[in-house]
Amino acid sequence: MSRKALFFDVAGTLINQLNGGVPESAAAAIAAARRNGHLVFINSGRTYGYIGPVKGMVEADGYLCGCGTYVVAEGEVLYSHRIPHERGVQIKKDILRYGCDGVLESLESCYFRKEKSWIPVVEEIREAVKHSGQESPYSWEEDCYEYDKFCVLTDENSDWEGLLKTLEPDIKAIDRGKGFYECVPAGHSKATAIEIVLKHYGIPLEDAYVFGDSTNDLPMFEYAKNCILMADHDKELEPYATFVTKSVEEDGIAYAMKELGLI
Repeated sequence: MSRKALFFDVAGTLINQLNGGVPESAAAAIAAARRNGHLVFINSGRTYGYIGPVKGMVEADGYLCGCGTYVVAEGEVLYSHRIPHERGVQIKKDILRYGCDGVLESLESCYFRKEKSWIPVVEEIREAVKHSGQESPYSWEEDCYEYDKFCVLTDENSDWEGLLKTLEPDIKAIDRGKGFYECVPAGHSKATAIEIVLKHYGIPLEDAYVFGDSTNDLPMFEYAKNCILMADHDKELEPYATFVTKSVEEDGIAYAMKELGLI
């Protein structure tokens, strides 16, 4: 069998969202795939500064982070992009001007406003970042850093449509549902990250396999020819799925890899 490149989303695909862990079956299957000569990559919306906990859970040859804004393979940085500083400062102002809140994501960490947010999800993310040990000493109010992407959280009083107009055309917003929008520099996605890796290793597209469950996985599902969809998933991915597997809790990763002959 020729060498394959396997790309895994994190939350809802590799990680059981009930307990925050990777099933033993998935970790074992990925290790077996690497022993078979295949390459394994984490392809996540999380920026590199927030991918740390995943590194200790599974073996991987590289990390594609921040929806294509940062790509590292075997310790070599293949690509990195940050929102220009002045543009980043303006975006922060616009998010608040339109009654929204958010989380700024960078290579180093995530940045939050000093004040407690009126939107509960922001505080949930803040606590998760603290728990991961990646909390930044800098806050939203400071301008001494750059960031790669960001998330916008809204409620019934937010003017999301107004904010969206200020973000276009250089920011692409992904609707994650329930007033949560993942915002990425235009021209970047999980698909562009895969393209960089395949070119680096000289692997044809037909030998790439993608595993995912949510809307920020849509670009890689549209791009790849082998698309493995988790049982619990966003319906937007269904037209592109070539194999639907079981849920994370039901050992869906291991099941798919066995059925597809990867292990």
